Amino acid sequence: MQRRRWLIRAVRKRRELKSVANRTRQIRRNDMLLFCTARNERVRLPYFLEYYRDLGVQHFLFVDNDSDDGTAAYLADQPDCSVWHTAKGYKRARFGMDWINWLLMRYGHGHWTLTVDPDEFFVYPFCDTRPIQALTDWLDASSIKSFAAMLLDMYPKGRIDAEPYIEGQNPLEIASWFDSGNYLIQKNARFGNLWIQGGPRMRVFFPEDPAKAPALNKIPLVKWDRRYAFVSSTHMLLPRGLNQVYDEWGGEKASGLLLHTKFLDTFSAKAKEELERKQHYAASVEYRAYADLMRDDPELWCKWSEKYINWRQLEILGLMSKGNWA
Repeated sequence: MQRRRWLIRAVRKRRELKSVANRTRQIRRNDMLLFCTARNERVRLPYFLEYYRDLGVQHFLFVDNDSDDGTAAYLADQPDCSVWHTAKGYKRARFGMDWINWLLMRYGHGHWTLTVDPDEFFVYPFCDTRPIQALTDWLDASSIKSFAAMLLDMYPKGRIDAEPYIEGQNPLEIASWFDSGNYLIQKNARFGNLWIQGGPRMRVFFPEDPAKAPALNKIPLVKWDRRYAFVSSTHMLLPRGLNQVYDEWGGEKASGLLLHTKFLDTFSAKAKEELERKQHYAASVEYRAYADLMRDDPELWCKWSEKYINWRQLEILGLMSKGNWA
């Protein structure tokens, strides 16, 4: 019943989306599709698109939430992008998921789909030598419909605003450090997924109340069916069986990571804007914590920080797994 409710909401919320550039007729049967909601992310988009094109994404479907920095116009000029605009409230659309659920329902059925934010970069086993279609072919052969990727917060060494980010630059050149430990995991009894918190945001912004730290568990890669629905961001889906992405009889399932590059020099202005808009979860408690501490120029780096090398390093540290994919 709840899944039906979310799907009905998505159908109703489609009226809030106005097409800016609809190239979905170009989508072929086996194309990998990427879905994304963006607001004022123009400076990030060139590298974001380059990264995912190189990974094997054939078509991008964007919701532009009333950007005023040229985001929609830039995306509309890209030959492999379809773009919809809305000025409606992000919060009232269940933090954008009603819009994304509609686009997934309308265009994602039967496709492998990636649902990510503009500051998230998907990493999976063998991603340096195999395109994402190799992963999805193996998942199809294994009858696996969903693939987990924990959010791994990346950050610079030193002040967050010390090095300016340049358009087209790989953000990992600046935000190249991460926490290799310091993660809390518990089972969500209702939806069957793992709830993961921790890393630098819990360590720095929520040390006194770690339960308020952002969730890091995500399921961004799904072989979509129009009957599916994201419940809360990409943290969990319905039907609940799609959330069984880690444990399996006889061993662990393959998993990846989303390298989260939020913490660049653009972060302070972004946090201030989002705090003023009040469009985020739990009365924007996360952005209030950001704004309070950013006045003191905190450093996320600590003596236990690890510098990112490649996916094999992340697997050795136990943050992702190739499972039985050889």
